Amino acid sequence: MEKEFTERELDRIIEMAWEDRTPFEAITFQFGISEQETIEIMSREMKSSSFRMWRKRVQGRSTKHAKLRQDDIDRFKSSRQRNISGNKISKR
Repeated sequence: MEKEFTERELDRIIEMAWEDRTPFEAITFQFGISEQETIEIMSREMKSSSFRMWRKRVQGRSTKHAKLRQDDIDRFKSSRQRNISGNKISKR
């Protein structure tokens, strides 16, 4: 892997990869890394048992792969997720 990430960026990549509803394409869009590079980061940064559990969970999951998603889902975040403006969570 060619890219160097800060600790904060690595934490965010791992967090996005761990979330079931965040597709790999969102990580590619935000950080410019492929699904395979994301998997390599997860393998390197996580305990082996946690990595195996994560891989088993996300493999073939339609929410993690934009091509497997329904056509009407085109967002990167859950509709129930609150919007963040500045440092405050906005009211619904």
